[in-house]
Amino acid sequence: MNKKYLSTLLISSLMFGACTDLGETLYDKVSMDDYGKTPAEIQTIVSGAYATLRGYGADSPEGNGVNCYPTCEYVFFLEECSSDEACIPTRGTDWYDGGRYQQVQFHTWAPDNQMVLSAWRYAFTGVSKINAIIYQVEASELSDEAKASVTAELRGLRAYYYWQLVDKFGNVPITTDFTETDLPTTSSRAEVFNFVEQELKEILPLLPTGVQYGRFTQNVGYTLLARLYLNAEVYTGAPRWQDCLDACEKVTGYSLTAYFDNFAIQNEGSPEIIFAIPYDHKQGTVGNYLASMTYHYNQKVAFDPNGVYQWCGNGICAQPGVYSSFEPTDVRRQSLLVGQQKSAKDGSDVLMDNGEPLNYTEEISDYTNALQNEGARLDKYAWAPNDAWERDNDWVLMRYAEILMMQAECTFRLGYPDAALPFINQVRTRSGVAALTSLTEEALDKEWLREFVFEGMRRTVNIRFGTFFKEWWQKGADAADKHTGLFPIPKEERDKNPGLAQNPGY
Repeated sequence: MNKKYLSTLLISSLMFGACTDLGETLYDKVSMDDYGKTPAEIQTIVSGAYATLRGYGADSPEGNGVNCYPTCEYVFFLEECSSDEACIPTRGTDWYDGGRYQQVQFHTWAPDNQMVLSAWRYAFTGVSKINAIIYQVEASELSDEAKASVTAELRGLRAYYYWQLVDKFGNVPITTDFTETDLPTTSSRAEVFNFVEQELKEILPLLPTGVQYGRFTQNVGYTLLARLYLNAEVYTGAPRWQDCLDACEKVTGYSLTAYFDNFAIQNEGSPEIIFAIPYDHKQGTVGNYLASMTYHYNQKVAFDPNGVYQWCGNGICAQPGVYSSFEPTDVRRQSLLVGQQKSAKDGSDVLMDNGEPLNYTEEISDYTNALQNEGARLDKYAWAPNDAWERDNDWVLMRYAEILMMQAECTFRLGYPDAALPFINQVRTRSGVAALTSLTEEALDKEWLREFVFEGMRRTVNIRFGTFFKEWWQKGADAADKHTGLFPIPKEERDKNPGLAQNPGY
């Protein structure tokens, strides 16, 4: 991908370091007498903080046997498959894996589910590494002004991880001191919410201004603050709709573009993307292989005339009803792949190994024993016949359409449905569907689904709208205490630290 947009103090961090991968030893392990004194050295150290966003493989010390990738296993899978958006059906013996995916589908997860552990480990490893980097920056020979500027971005990234933690786990430790040796104890969900809010408010004046691709800027900070306020009633019991609107109004310099420009192989030029994780397989970035986890094994014949496309695992797909929720004219419908697959070589029907046509269907007849071709496939990010296993599309974390949708929802919830229409209709008309003339809560919910299908938001939306706890396809109604709105604290972490209190209901 082209990184020509990045040329500032933290350029090394934004490029994630041309020679840095997620298994590399962090500079916090280097003696302070040897490294980390000059601005140039600080740049390379800070690159490690941005690199944490890409997650960790199971064979890395951080992963320790569990894949922790935000684009795939298991962080993305947990978020999506616990919602009404996606699922990973068991196909014969494929994708059973001790029942972990079925637990997430049925909302019967336990503290020993590796998917839950992956989400915890991803966020807290990021927190821990950023704390180490902040410690070294503060001990460097940078000026106080430069330290404050650099540290603001680092605190912003840490706040992003804590937003994930307050959303998924609620009651977690707040750790900011790299030198602390005592095992941390649990803080309440309200305390974690207040911590994220306070951190963002304190650093916002110090963050870079304007549109700067890949950096934690003021625009990113205000978007994250708006997300926090949008879900404040879930997190704390008190709605903060107006505060969310106020934060949204501070996000400037972005505009809607053609929908799929946001998910192109070289999508860094999109005027809509507020924050993304850059990927470039030539620079050694890893973890961005979601496409290979959705397509059928023989999809390679449809993508590459020579049939040598990357291996595909025939896993995650849309739940029945998601594809048909899009109007036929809605361009966003193309985020899902259905129908008979044709050979890229001669246009003939692609067949499965059993000789049956590879014809993706929306319906899934039996979740626990699905056919290989059942389930609409995730097809949102662009592909090319010469794709490497590790894709080069930057992974989108925030984009301007989210600002418009937050403005629409908050305005609606404050009692002004007519005033909310211009916001949501910008999103709809861009997608080729008619503008709404009236607005309901259900219409808002469905628009969140269609606009951000497979972008890792749906579980949070389900919880905010209350649909998360209701019966849906292959899932009964959740327990009356709604404890499933939070995941359990992983057993492995509590075994290491008995000071971590388990969430209620587990």
